[in-house]
Amino acid sequence: MFAVAAIAQVKYSAKDNLKILVSGTSTLHDWTMATAKGDCNATFTVNGAGQLTDLTAMHLSIPVESLKSEKTAMDKNAYKALKASKFSAITYTLSSATVTADGKVKCQGSLSIAGNAVPTELLATAKVNADKSISISGSKKISMKAYKVDPPTFMMGTIKTGNDITVNFDLVLRK
Repeated sequence: MFAVAAIAQVKYSAKDNLKILVSGTSTLHDWTMATAKGDCNATFTVNGAGQLTDLTAMHLSIPVESLKSEKTAMDKNAYKALKASKFSAITYTLSSATVTADGKVKCQGSLSIAGNAVPTELLATAKVNADKSISISGSKKISMKAYKVDPPTFMMGTIKTGNDITVNFDLVLRK
């Protein structure tokens, strides 16, 4: 007898239930901005055993002005540097991905910040939960200058943020 494993492409999404942390440094102190807002849509292939075998599509969009720190002045400077009045969202669009048996996902895609799209690799860990949702987590170090973003300054340039930031993400996508 032959056993046939069912394989299905399934669309998943998350809306305003994300955990995105952006952290960096400055000449004064380290800082963090966070948001739970945004949209993520993804199409995964799940085998009959409930394991992820492929990621064929994904789009993530985060409203720039949903990123908040503990300082309103810092937020305003960040929004200005990110050109939020003209480019209201940070987006990532997948072009290809590989998924390993242990849930490691390697994504190639385009990350757009302040209107500048740059080919970007993201590494993440994904797992199917008991309720059939998919948890995805990872982090990415980003150079602001690679996206033509001038690191924000404060107090007439006496306080400067560092060029590199780290984005940590935790998403739970549901059917």
